[in-house]
Amino acid sequence: MRASRLALLAGMAFVASPALADDLREALTMAYNGNPQLQAARAQQRAVDEGVPIARSASLPSVDGSATYTEFLHNSDSSPLAPDRNLSLGVDVGMPVYAGGAIKNSIRAARVRVAAGQADLRAAESGVFSQVVAAYMDVITAQAVVNLNRTNSRALGVNLQATRDRFEIGDLTRTDVAQSQSRLALAEGQARSAEAQLISARERYIQVVGKEPVDLQPPPPLPGLPASVDAAVATALVSNPDLIAAKERSRAAGFDTRVAGAGRLPTVSVFTGVDRSDSLGSNKLPGAVQSSSSAAIGVRASIPLFQGGLPAAQRRQAQAREGATLEQEIGIEREVIAATRSAFAQWQASQALITSSQSAVDAASLSLEGVRAENTVGNRTILDILNAEQELLNAQVQLVTARRNAYVAGFNLLSAMGKAEARDLGLDGGPLYDPQVNYDRVKNIIWDWQSDPAPKPQSTRTVDTKAQDGSVTK
Repeated sequence: MRASRLALLAGMAFVASPALADDLREALTMAYNGNPQLQAARAQQRAVDEGVPIARSASLPSVDGSATYTEFLHNSDSSPLAPDRNLSLGVDVGMPVYAGGAIKNSIRAARVRVAAGQADLRAAESGVFSQVVAAYMDVITAQAVVNLNRTNSRALGVNLQATRDRFEIGDLTRTDVAQSQSRLALAEGQARSAEAQLISARERYIQVVGKEPVDLQPPPPLPGLPASVDAAVATALVSNPDLIAAKERSRAAGFDTRVAGAGRLPTVSVFTGVDRSDSLGSNKLPGAVQSSSSAAIGVRASIPLFQGGLPAAQRRQAQAREGATLEQEIGIEREVIAATRSAFAQWQASQALITSSQSAVDAASLSLEGVRAENTVGNRTILDILNAEQELLNAQVQLVTARRNAYVAGFNLLSAMGKAEARDLGLDGGPLYDPQVNYDRVKNIIWDWQSDPAPKPQSTRTVDTKAQDGSVTK
């Protein structure tokens, strides 16, 4: 099933596909494993994961040890027999028993923010894939446009030579030659501009994917496109990661409000401690005890009576922020609906434009043949031929552009629906990154000295790639 979701079938044949060509699956896989934007989003999510053990640490016992060594440099005359030095050791243990729900709700808020962050990571992944698809299609389209312009330039060159030959025998005028020269010069300029666009597209591909494009194959059909705009919106409202993240942040803000409200409630903690003091044999009093020790255990309760309105202000502030997240959730919902409907409309329009552009290409090709034939019997001028050739070129460029736009619009539609991630596309390239693995690893860590290795870049660098050019293989 995974293979069938993104099977590389023949379609949208802009250019030929050599056996060793790159395909869209490879480009997506490379970006998935080496794109810096996506790698940074994963690292950011790992930082969000640590919010849970940070919040939980407030509910665990705290153990503090202390050691104090004192050397008395001067004793008063009234105490000549006072000790010269002293060593004090102590261990204190404390643990909260009740904190008004602040700790419990802080942990809940942190867990919910982990879920929101995981949705954000999904959105980042989908966004990177959209960039890859656009860059991939831009290269294919730019190559096709370069070929079309070069073909047009060659045809105009042949026309110019034929016009000159006919001018030499008096069949045409100098005006016809000048018109042909002008069109050829314009076509060569358009070809140079198309090559510059191709270079830009290839460099963008390197930036997003991490390698140079090599004879890109036609893209496969997109999986899971909806049958109607209502079906697309219904899927988006359930699966769009931005909307899921917004809902989780609203829940987290609700827990933050409870945390703020706990500032008015009493707190209870238990404590115990052991202390030892030793003069290290420097006590000069006859029969004096050189050391002493003590141990204590107790319960401490704190009841806030008046804090100058601080907890009430903090709760109102948290409530306002919660209200803001609720409004933001609705705002993102609106954005998702609008984006999905817009993407669906663009996809449908691009599909219709492909059909009309294909008809235009067929008609322009037939028209050019007819104009050339009529020119041989004197019914058409050289300018008519030049205009017909330009119309054909414009129609061909519009066709390949429409195919590019349709594919990108279709993928953007899947992205808006929350169906354009690695798990939906069935990428091959090793196990998929699962943010839950890191969360499960760190959520219960309580040791102060347990840390991860120093971070190292995971992304693919492109400093060794060569500067791209406008060359195209037919």
